[in-house]
Amino acid sequence: MYEEDRNVIQRRLRGETLRIEPWGPDAIRVRSTRRGTIDQTRLGGLEHQQPPRTEAVVRADGNGMVLENGQLRVRVDARGDLTFTSAIGDRILLAEDPRTLASTPPRYRRREGGATRLDVRFAASEGERFFGLGQQQHGLLDQKGAVIDLIQHNSNVTIPFLLSNRGYGFLWNDPSPGRVELGRNRTQWSAQNSDQLDYIVIAGATPTDILERYTDLVGRAPRFPDWASGFFQSRLRYASQEEVLAVAREHIGRGLPLASIVIDYFHWNFFGDWSFDRALWPDPAAMVAELRDLGVQPIVSVWPAVNENSANFRTMDRSGFLMTRSEGLGVAARFLDTGQDGPAFLHFYDPSNPEARAFVWDAVTRGYREHGIESFWLDACEPEIVPQEPSQWEYAAGRADAVGNLYPHWNALTFSDGMTGDNPRDALNLTRSAWHGTQRYGVALWSGDVPSTFAALRAQIPAGINAGLSGIAWWCSDIGGFHGDESNDSDYLRELVARWLQFGVFSPIMRLHGHRVPDVPGELKHGAPNEVWSFGDEVLAVATRLLNLREALRPYLHRVMAEATAVGLPAMRALFLHHPDEPRAWEVDDQYLLGADLLVAPLTEPGVETRDVFVPEGEWTSLQTGESVHGPTTTRIRVPLDGTPAFVRADSTVATELADWIPEVGDPT
Repeated sequence: MYEEDRNVIQRRLRGETLRIEPWGPDAIRVRSTRRGTIDQTRLGGLEHQQPPRTEAVVRADGNGMVLENGQLRVRVDARGDLTFTSAIGDRILLAEDPRTLASTPPRYRRREGGATRLDVRFAASEGERFFGLGQQQHGLLDQKGAVIDLIQHNSNVTIPFLLSNRGYGFLWNDPSPGRVELGRNRTQWSAQNSDQLDYIVIAGATPTDILERYTDLVGRAPRFPDWASGFFQSRLRYASQEEVLAVAREHIGRGLPLASIVIDYFHWNFFGDWSFDRALWPDPAAMVAELRDLGVQPIVSVWPAVNENSANFRTMDRSGFLMTRSEGLGVAARFLDTGQDGPAFLHFYDPSNPEARAFVWDAVTRGYREHGIESFWLDACEPEIVPQEPSQWEYAAGRADAVGNLYPHWNALTFSDGMTGDNPRDALNLTRSAWHGTQRYGVALWSGDVPSTFAALRAQIPAGINAGLSGIAWWCSDIGGFHGDESNDSDYLRELVARWLQFGVFSPIMRLHGHRVPDVPGELKHGAPNEVWSFGDEVLAVATRLLNLREALRPYLHRVMAEATAVGLPAMRALFLHHPDEPRAWEVDDQYLLGADLLVAPLTEPGVETRDVFVPEGEWTSLQTGESVHGPTTTRIRVPLDGTPAFVRADSTVATELADWIPEVGDPT
């Protein structure tokens, strides 16, 4: 039977309660359960409990019902199957796989080991392309045909939002780890342990319309700090206060721009102290003051891990602030730590518990903020449990196989105090993982511990684009990659760092990081030097030029970031966001737009200086040669190691700002 409540369709049939309702402009939310009543308190990542009101209409349609909300219409038939169509032109956008005879229903559940597995199937559409799904390292922009595990993992970030070239967005609003299969015969979403289906379909005339609607629902990034548009210096580990200051002084002394320096792990006595080891960091406040005098903002690494020897472990354990295993033990990983020989047994705090979040924030305030530090590096926040088996873990909010994908979202919430839209703390937090809506907590996602290879560099382009299409406005990768076997004097690594710098200067955030080899003998995971002068004179010359180019780009970057706050557009953009009517714009996966007016085409193969570039509609000027190109067309460019693989839209404001960087046509330099 059907029940109509204003503009809501609620259906009860064969043990299932199905609720369909408008959820903001041009969006419809679908929830169902076999528990009888829909739990309407679950946010799952949405920003608000109730959506903006719309003029939606519910009407009978033969033996079914129809809900129409702006550009989107859904019909539920007598069997309960759903079909979503565009209200403009009555074109089918998405349809649940129809129930036929004794076939498996489109929404089904089964008990497995004490959990309720949930699956939903949709019919496949010929020629459909899928984008988004957070940040994956498979190297694909269009993910049609891919199988994606929906679980948080170092460098693979689950944000279960898909943008389709058919004119809709799809948000799987379920934090249970699972899988999505984007097959040729059907699309299937699965959750390991979920007793309530929850998804949202969003329609839009253009991809930018869909992103604006989506970020309306999950939230947008706050104001981007002015300092954060500059260059970030980082390495595996700075071992002392004096080492950090020496690097900052040398950077400035060499005349190299520097906006931030990152103090990575092992600056503490034990994991979970969330404070400096005063033997090596004797006066953090003085360090911060000198850095600020140099125009450099410090960022400090904060892990969610707690060593059993840390000052906070016993209080957190007694208070129930730590994750627990189903059999009662709480050890999540064995790892090195500074205050002891041999492996440390690490626990992870439970950020689903508001009291645990408050405890950690208070500790961070005492350990860091009282010294003037306001921005943090939220590392290992998937969390990095070994082995990663969600069914073994319990949170205050429930079993990890039901809610575990929200861990990085809750962790970012811990550190978001004061980071409203105006961002009065003037802060930015780096995070290694995220969920939909995590951007509203003022985080910049970085792509994790990716290898120092050209293949990894190539994979960062679609990874960053898809992260942007999932709502993440602030994004970066480790310039040079994080780990590998090549030393600083390797020709391979030097070429790689130079090419990655060419990508990094046109990334939303430009940050050099890496664990270079070999480690310093006797040091605890110190790593070889990783400053721009660490790779020889040729790389230093490349870096010097590009760091100064970054300075010229900063006014433009702030205008781009303001768009992220206002309408939800990411900084790093797929070509089709601004050229949706151009078929090639949906196919190109190794180029992107930085904002609307910079076209970036990185070189990602060793020993190769040329590549083809698709130039979209309009007039564009090469930052490498000064030549004008009229699109749409494909042109071949040559970019040496000291070159600039980008085009600027002619007559744009940023073209004027970069006038000194555009060479005269034919200038051999």
